Amino acid sequence: MLYYYSVGSNKKRGFKRMDTASKPERRAKHIDTRLFIAWAVSVIATGGSLYFSEIKGYIPCDLCWFQRIFMYPLTILLGIAYFKDDVGITKYVLPLSFIGGGISLYHVTIQRIYSATGSSVACGQIPCYTDYLNWFGFITIPLLALIAFIIIIVMLWGIGKTPKSSS
Repeated sequence: MLYYYSVGSNKKRGFKRMDTASKPERRAKHIDTRLFIAWAVSVIATGGSLYFSEIKGYIPCDLCWFQRIFMYPLTILLGIAYFKDDVGITKYVLPLSFIGGGISLYHVTIQRIYSATGSSVACGQIPCYTDYLNWFGFITIPLLALIAFIIIIVMLWGIGKTPKSSS
């Protein structure tokens, strides 16, 4: 925030606030930031899943594949939306994020219930309760995917209804 000192008549001296951008410009910059964060999260999530499967050699279970099906298009869609300043993309991206987040939540629940009860859940060739990664005793790959979907949802919630700019 910038301030300047005004030396005017009628006792209007003093420091006054000087806005560097109008409200619509600040709102547009805020929307651009939110789109960029959502895109960056999807790129990191996609890169992380490819790293775990292609470099570390972790074989994804069926639920992991479904989560990937809903995350990978977000990278492309959000990238295009960010570079074209298209906030209308939220009507396509939010359903993908909600469905992918629901699958992630289900997957996290399966992992937690299995680890607590010891009962098994069949999910394909690789069991869905397989825990390749366990940081701090609770951060697993499906939890990372759930966090990514939640961040994308939070960043995109409501920006399609906000006017981009007045010009």
